[in-house]
Amino acid sequence: MRFAVPVFPGSNCDVDCVKAVEDVLDQPVDRVWHTQTDLSGYDAIILPGGFSYGDYLRTGALARFSPVMEGVREAAAKGKLVVGICNGFQILLEAGLLPGAMRRNDHLQFRCDIQPLRVENARLPFTRDYREGETIRIPIAHGEGNYYCDDETLAELKRNNQIVFRYAGENPNGSVDDIAGIVNREGNVLGMMPHPERAVHRWMGSADGVRFFTSMLKYWRESGAA
Repeated sequence: MRFAVPVFPGSNCDVDCVKAVEDVLDQPVDRVWHTQTDLSGYDAIILPGGFSYGDYLRTGALARFSPVMEGVREAAAKGKLVVGICNGFQILLEAGLLPGAMRRNDHLQFRCDIQPLRVENARLPFTRDYREGETIRIPIAHGEGNYYCDDETLAELKRNNQIVFRYAGENPNGSVDDIAGIVNREGNVLGMMPHPERAVHRWMGSADGVRFFTSMLKYWRESGAA
C-alpha cells in the first residue's frame, strides 16, 4: 500500500505522518510537493497538519488552490482513502471535499493536549480496528479547531453516520456537537483535528493512533485493492 503525504509551504507535520506510516505499517510513503498534480500511483493520501501558506486569509483557504489538490480530488472520486489531519482537515473543508467550516477556538487560545475521543463509527476504513463507543486518547494542537455546520448539515451527518470521532468530556474548542472528526458520505475521505500520527508509540503519551493506520491497511488488503 503506497501513501502520499502532500507538503504545502508551512506544513510542519508531514514528517510525523511519514514516520507513522513507516513505523506502524512498514509501507512505502512519499512526501509530495504541493505543485505535483499526479497522485495516481498512490493508494492513500494524508494531508498533514501545520500552517499551510501561514494560515493567510483562513486556515486552508489558499492550500485548496494548490495543484496537488487536483490529484487529491481525483483520488477521492475514485474511492481511494484520503485523510486530512488538523490543517489537512481544514483544507478538505475549504476544498469542499467535506461539509462544514472551521472557526477559531471559542476561547481564542491555542490548545495543545492529549484529548480523550469517543469512537462513534467503527465500520469505516479508518476505524475498523477500534470498537464503537470506545474512548481513545489522541493529541490535539490547534487554534482553529472549532468545527461548525448548520443544523441541516448536522442532521445529515448524524443521519448518515458521518460523525467519526467526538470529544469525550471537555470540548477543547467549542466544536458543534463535540465533533472531532467526520467522513464524507462515501466513507473514503476523513477529516479530524486530533493527530493520530502523534500517538503511535507509548513514549508519546498514547499509542491509540496505531489502530487508525492499521485499519487503513487492513481495509486496503481486504477490499481487493491490493
